Amino acid sequence: MSRTDSPSEFYTADVLVVGSGIAGCGAALAAARAGADVLLATKATTPDDAATDWAQGGIAVARSDPEQFRRDIVAASDDTADPEAVDLLVSQSRAVVTDVLVETLGIEFDRRGDDPDPDGDRPDYEYAREAGHAESRILHVDARTGHRILRPFLAYLRDHDRIRLLEDAAALELLTHEGRVHGAVLDTTPTGTPAVAGATVLATGGIGACYPRTTNPAAATGDGIAMAALAGAEVADMEFVQFHPTALAPESDDGSGRATPLISEAVRGAGGVLRNAAGERFMPEYHADAELAPRDVVARAVKRERATGGAVRLDVSGVAFDERFPGLARRCRERGVDPAAGIPVAPAEHFLCGGIAVDDRGRSSLENLFAVGECARTGVHGANRLASTSLLEGLVWGVRAGATAAETDGPSPDAVEPPTLRDRDPHLPDGFAAGKFERLRRVMGEHVGLVRDPEELSRAGSVLRRLKGEVDAYVRTRTTRELYELRNASVVALLVARAAANNRQSAGCHYLAEQPATRRP
Repeated sequence: MSRTDSPSEFYTADVLVVGSGIAGCGAALAAARAGADVLLATKATTPDDAATDWAQGGIAVARSDPEQFRRDIVAASDDTADPEAVDLLVSQSRAVVTDVLVETLGIEFDRRGDDPDPDGDRPDYEYAREAGHAESRILHVDARTGHRILRPFLAYLRDHDRIRLLEDAAALELLTHEGRVHGAVLDTTPTGTPAVAGATVLATGGIGACYPRTTNPAAATGDGIAMAALAGAEVADMEFVQFHPTALAPESDDGSGRATPLISEAVRGAGGVLRNAAGERFMPEYHADAELAPRDVVARAVKRERATGGAVRLDVSGVAFDERFPGLARRCRERGVDPAAGIPVAPAEHFLCGGIAVDDRGRSSLENLFAVGECARTGVHGANRLASTSLLEGLVWGVRAGATAAETDGPSPDAVEPPTLRDRDPHLPDGFAAGKFERLRRVMGEHVGLVRDPEELSRAGSVLRRLKGEVDAYVRTRTTRELYELRNASVVALLVARAAANNRQSAGCHYLAEQPATRRP
């Protein structure tokens, strides 16, 4: 692997991984274990730029009843999940968590001595229960599980002699030739540096920056999905955008796209209840599982109660909140919220269930291009994701994709002709990207959100097409991360709007106001 920092040369590696969350880290680890030289490139500069670092609840694993785990995933998906993908996730869950997180990284999940594990291997783990789960099966560390996993993971990879970690390096374009992907162009120089690889693994996360309110980091601009789609890769299920029901409600919503703190589903699993402005607990009226109903159901119920009655609060009086969730308690108080008075909550964009279409090894429709984590559509989630399965999916598919990517031929610099990236006039108007992002988020929030109308979806598509055209005119003339992120966001926003307009049947988190759904509200 080339270790030069010279901008005039190629970066080369057997496997290029783009993205440094749990899926990208898993892919890099597996590829290196298989003997490949790995370049792990990420536009993050600190771990908390990655969505994994923000994951609160935990990571679900199969316990004594794997079949029930399968049923829970399928039920949460509104019966749309791919059964084979679900079987793979469940069957691999305990082994991959034990291998990578426990034995390799030494993650200390929360424990208690009075909760025996039916499998007998770790009798003191404290398993939590969250919405949609029929039993307690979620390993966690306080409500900061992703934070406690990702930082040791990155530290481990930094010390690995087959892995080079390149931070503050955004991927701008995929390098393709005759239907095969040969790497990507990174923005480590003003006009980009090619990173040539035998296989490329995209692990770039979600699309939260496309919405006015999101639980994602600001960097979640859909980069991997956009680059793959522009290169000709198949995408699927883009209409299935999940909204988390209990994000901390803002005092005022300026639509800025700034991330909003998440109040973990584990709080409801521990006994927290939702109350409307009149102080009434309302979820039993909407679903038999009340606060533990699937996320899409709870999110729409919260939206409806807020629209008709005002504020919705999460009542934690029946939970030892400060003891069980000290990090969340501190975060609430830092924002002037007294948990004892009830935590004001509102839905916010949380997770994309669709993405780059991949198989059980993370392979896309383009040769030597893999995708894992939130940017990939594995089929596990269908129309709605079960709580605390995102870290698991990223790890399972990341490890499988990395091992498979290591089997491909090495880099072929002679076959690569980098795209022409420029830095010239016309002058980019001040505030151009910020203004277009604001417009994009407004359209997505108003017309492609939690509840959708077919006519509004059509109008949104027209607006987004025009916006993309305006952005493309400048992308052709200059190379800046800000502009490419805007281009990527406009591409994925348009993909979501088109997919939503083309699907005239409500399912899971794609909910049409005029179409009776299989489950309500």
